[in-house]
Amino acid sequence: MTHTRTRLDRGRNALGPALELVHTGRAPTRAVLTTELGVTRATAGAVAGELQTLGLITVDSRPSASPGSHGRPSHRLAIADDGPVALAAQVHVDGFRAALVGLGGRIAATAPACVTVDADPAHAIGEVVAAGAALLRDSGRRCVGAGLAVPSAVAEPEGTALNPLHLAWPVGAPVREIFNRCLAEAGLDVPGFCGNDINLTALAEHRHGAGQGAAHLLCVATGHRGVGGALVLDGRLHTGSAGLALEVGHLTVDPQGRPCHCGSRGCLDVETDPLALIEAAHRSPDPEGSLLDQATHLLRTDRTPEVRAAVATVIDRLGLGLAGLVNILNPDRIILGGLHRGLLEADPARLRAVVEERSLWGRSGSVPILPCTLDHTSLVGAAELAWQPVLDDPLAALTR
Repeated sequence: MTHTRTRLDRGRNALGPALELVHTGRAPTRAVLTTELGVTRATAGAVAGELQTLGLITVDSRPSASPGSHGRPSHRLAIADDGPVALAAQVHVDGFRAALVGLGGRIAATAPACVTVDADPAHAIGEVVAAGAALLRDSGRRCVGAGLAVPSAVAEPEGTALNPLHLAWPVGAPVREIFNRCLAEAGLDVPGFCGNDINLTALAEHRHGAGQGAAHLLCVATGHRGVGGALVLDGRLHTGSAGLALEVGHLTVDPQGRPCHCGSRGCLDVETDPLALIEAAHRSPDPEGSLLDQATHLLRTDRTPEVRAAVATVIDRLGLGLAGLVNILNPDRIILGGLHRGLLEADPARLRAVVEERSLWGRSGSVPILPCTLDHTSLVGAAELAWQPVLDDPLAALTR
């Protein structure tokens, strides 16, 4: 009896790690799951079966071998197509977007909207929650939780937005409290989580995209306005003592540059964001359109000498900032998102050369600089916050 109970407890304790392995694509078969968990084949089979019973994964009925493989065929594991979802929401300077995101970072549905985000955070958060609730009703799928991405550092444990610089929201807006209240008002009895949009981009890319396998992953990205950064160490976001780490947008890259919202001058935030590229190219931004879309269109379609010179200038500023971060953080991989991804793709040799020339560790060993690969990264990352309790303990989270 004791031996049976020990095996059962061990199997239940393995549910979370097993689900995370399938969720991140690291256990495509039951044989790989057995090896990664360090358990017997029988235990791995029982764990996979329990996750299937919970509606989270599927296990094929017949073992199969991959072409060219050797050894005994193994049952393939996959995310259940009709399984539960997380409600993901994002608010940015140009509006908001809601989505339903399943395991594996799979987006099942989205509801975009470009609206004026006014000074009352409850208005935009209420609107995006209503859009998400409508998606849930249409899908008929179970919701495990909700996550919200905002363009601000989110202080912990309070869940307040400390510096929504590009929104008219008050400093210290209680976004987590508002989000949970809006969820309840929409009839959604699920926990709500909040985080900084770039932190969530890094988390999503580390689990499902260009950051997979990195031990010290640095992410730098432009949102619709401004620049953010994040660091993932051994699979965990490094958020500092109060959730406020990695405000890389306020590194100075030109002491004589543009005034920044933080009170300094020449910060990455105002020297390498979409508006900076538009202005460096001597173009006038359209006040009615998304600055990120305008800058991306300019980058991809305008080949005039004026635009090429602007692109080179902004790349040099970005490279200088990245070099400073390499000196301080010594990452083993850098990923770039938003407009920065486009700048990397426009002239990868130039950006990498600036980083190598201006950083001590860059000269001694090149740091890979890669583009983010996921669509809607902040939404996928927001969903990861909601999925985390399920990944920690699937049985407890889904049978409460």
